[in-house]
Amino acid sequence: MKIYLVYIIGWLGMDVLATLNGALRVNTYAAHMDELSAHQLSTLTALLVFSLYIRILTGIFRLETGRQALMIGGIWLLLTTGFEFIFGHYVMGHDWRRLFHDYNLLQGRIWILVLIWTFLAPYLCFKLRS
Repeated sequence: MKIYLVYIIGWLGMDVLATLNGALRVNTYAAHMDELSAHQLSTLTALLVFSLYIRILTGIFRLETGRQALMIGGIWLLLTTGFEFIFGHYVMGHDWRRLFHDYNLLQGRIWILVLIWTFLAPYLCFKLRS
């Protein structure tokens, strides 16, 4: 049970990295490209930064089974989507339509790749180490 608490706390690090990634987008390259391109670039940088972070985290706090890794990925997925919608709606005041906008792959919105990676990365890192 302790490992789950460690990884829940570890998720907070991803939240900080995501916030810094968003700040980087807003304060640098977003002014030099259209909004969709900035969104896509920001998503790709988030994937890269999360990959490195998760690789380091799973190296320090070794996962014992693939099932455990998938459980952690599932917990991270729930925390991420819950935070995004609860914080986005109730704190930032975004309407639900705006929040769901980033999930529309047909319009080039690729944020869902971050959620998929958040779920799968602990398992893939576990498999690479075993």
